[in-house]
Amino acid sequence: MASPKNPPENGFPPLKNKSKYPNPPDAINPDSATLREQLRYARRMYSRWYSSAWGSAILAGLSFFALGWVIKGENPIPSLRPVVEQVKEEGSPPTASPTTTTSNSKRS
Repeated sequence: MASPKNPPENGFPPLKNKSKYPNPPDAINPDSATLREQLRYARRMYSRWYSSAWGSAILAGLSFFALGWVIKGENPIPSLRPVVEQVKEEGSPPTASPTTTTSNSKRS
């Protein structure tokens, strides 16, 4: 059996150009006007992405709310029902409960 001259160490063939980067760095730093323009462009792209993400989230929330309404046939969030409907379902109007009770306190 003949062994190859330089067997690959990790199972992959060796790279041909190890010294060259696919996107080499600039030889000098760009001037300040170019950096300002790049920063403005980055801010525009970020704000566009950010507003798009919020818009998608709001649209998804409204869609799920509407889907719940369609599936349930009524308002899917009970806290958004009017008080009159809650009173009709429960049978008695809500009453205020006292904050302190004297029945639990021990007297000597």
